Amino acid sequence: MSETRSGGGRPPSVECEVEGGVGVIRLNRPECLNAVDGALVEELGEAFDRVARAHAGAVVLAGRGRAFCAGHDLKEPAADPAELPARLERTQDLTRRIRACPAPVIAAVHGHAVGIGVELALCCDLVIAAEDARFRFPEAGLGLSITNAASRLLPLLVGPLKAKELVLLGEPVDAAEAHRIGLVNTVVPAGALMDAALERAARLAGQPRAATALAKEALTAGTEQGVEAALELEVRHALRTERPAALFADPVGASRARDAR
Repeated sequence: MSETRSGGGRPPSVECEVEGGVGVIRLNRPECLNAVDGALVEELGEAFDRVARAHAGAVVLAGRGRAFCAGHDLKEPAADPAELPARLERTQDLTRRIRACPAPVIAAVHGHAVGIGVELALCCDLVIAAEDARFRFPEAGLGLSITNAASRLLPLLVGPLKAKELVLLGEPVDAAEAHRIGLVNTVVPAGALMDAALERAARLAGQPRAATALAKEALTAGTEQGVEAALELEVRHALRTERPAALFADPVGASRARDAR
């Protein structure tokens, strides 16, 4: 099964296919390093719904082009401030949908993973990084707020002190250091990233799916209460930052701006 979504003649922001029991979801805005706008948020949520309906045994989340995801698209027209709470909730809902996906989700990260790009990887069950991967949380320095339960999931992986260092200072972390501190499971050569992710996904899809799904559910449940509280707190914080409307580009305004160029 292969499905994509687009509107108004533009390419889809997210590609989705399921073959051999493995779902592959790719962020597809390579011209802007897969920066996140409102359309990508919507399409990514729909993609996870599709792989769940297809009963995929495992899912790989990757990015087209030179990067996994370079964060929020700050170059596009900002969202209407009146719509920001709803947009924030839709983005936070990505965490819920990824974590609720019955199949294990593997993030295949290459190039830049910035801000929400790292947060999307944190939502996944396993993270495989290419040697050229670079992780960074620049939000505090940009007057923005972390989202997608990073305030809960990041300290669980790397510890509270390291999490504060990464978020407050916003310094980049290379793949080797990300592996050392527990941010990723394994590091592979850049050219071997998708093969490694698909090999692990095929292995997971070949296991008894009910048992695998139950194991994921049980392990996720251990942090779920804290995650929901983190998602709600992050929305409140995001609405109080210096540039809340810049968190999410307006896909309609962005389309009009491109047409005017």
